[in-house]
This record gives sequence, structure tokens and C-alpha cells, in this order.
Amino acid sequence: MSAPEEAVMAGDEARVVAPSPIDAILTGRFACREFCNAPVARRTIEHILRVARFAPSGANIQPWHVYVLTGEVKGKVSAALLEAHETSRDEHVSEYKYYASDLPGLYLKRRQEFGRLFYGSLGIHQADSEGRSRQTAKNYTFFGAPVGLIVTIDRRLEVGSWLDLGMFVQNIMLAAAGHGLQSCPQETFAKYHRVLRPLLSIPAEQMVVCGISVGKAKLQGQDRLMPRADIDEFATFLGFED
Repeated sequence: MSAPEEAVMAGDEARVVAPSPIDAILTGRFACREFCNAPVARRTIEHILRVARFAPSGANIQPWHVYVLTGEVKGKVSAALLEAHETSRDEHVSEYKYYASDLPGLYLKRRQEFGRLFYGSLGIHQADSEGRSRQTAKNYTFFGAPVGLIVTIDRRLEVGSWLDLGMFVQNIMLAAAGHGLQSCPQETFAKYHRVLRPLLSIPAEQMVVCGISVGKAKLQGQDRLMPRADIDEFATFLGFED
């Protein structure tokens, strides 16, 4: 049993609840930032998307669109994004806000811990802006993954459809993990929507939400770097008699 699975199964509940096969997929998925160059067949990606489309969707709106990139097309996109990141990054901004401008204390603490753990694991000091920029640039090569996805949503839709989209993105990552692949969701692609739009012929009504890198992880069985809050920190149980 992997370390994440052991964490899930820790406690008295482990004696009465048998693990499900989906548990290993959920706890084993991680944001992979180093892929090997093993190719992924189009039929595999098609299957992943075919499964992912069954994400819950209010009124069955299905508010997602995906641009699937590989080979020369992906290389061309990466080159354009890297150039923009190197020469004009301050001129680009996402069309939506991912983080609140003033994060409440608990969430700010978690974000700061992420920075400390993530950049610390790479030997990059928090004050090393150039080192952080070089690491950010790796996003635009899809961390070496053979397949990159650009996910968009119709800008005329409301926040409920964004909930649906989030579940669809999660389904993609879980379906990929079920086929021995890993993934990394990447909001940073939204920043360069003006670069992506002409390259991929993205219609004006579609807003770039994120990218997703998909492929085989260079290193298998990695320990989870980021801690997660235990359930007593985020769940309130009411009405149970046991």
C-alpha cells in the first residue's frame, strides 16, 4: 500500500471500510512536473476524454472544450509561449482571477507553505525570482509530456458551469491515472490566451481556463510532497449515531 493510501486508511475506520480500487487512483494522482518522452496514442487520449465527459453537468450543459496538442503543433505552441514568457510576460494577464487578492489567514498560510515546500524541493530560494521564472517556464513545454491539453469555457456561462468544468478536468486526470498516466493541471496557460487564441483558432466566446499535461511520469511512485488537511479540519458530521 502506498503512503497516500496508508494515510487514507489510517484510524479505526480502516477496520470496517474495505478500500476500493478507485481509492488508489485518487490517492496516487499527483501534479506531475517531470514526464518521460514515451508517446501516448491518440486512441488513449480519446478514451480518457470519452470517459471524462460523464462528469456531472447542471442541466447537461457540458460547458467544456479541449484542444489536444502533440508533435509539431505542441512544439510550435510551446515556442510561442516561451518567447512571450521571456520577452513580454508583464503584458499578459488571465481573463479571470484564480486567487483572491486578499487571502484569509488559513489559505494564505497554506499557499505560503506550498511555496516553501515546492521551491525548496527544487533548491530554489523563495527570493530567487529568476529561478522561479525558469521553473514557471517549464509549464510551457508541458513539463516534457507528449500530450498537452488546453481547456476552455464559453465566457457567457456563469459560475455553476465552472463547477462542472472543474469536475470534468478532474475526471480527465483520474481517467489518465487509471491508464498508468500522470497529469498536471496548469492555470498559467490562461495568462497567455492572446498567444494561444490565433495559434489554435480559439473562438472569441471561448475563455482559456487552463492547460493539462498528460504522459508517463519520469519517476514512478513519488512520495506526496504537499500535506492535506485531515477531515476533522474541513468536515462537520451531523446526525450520526455511531
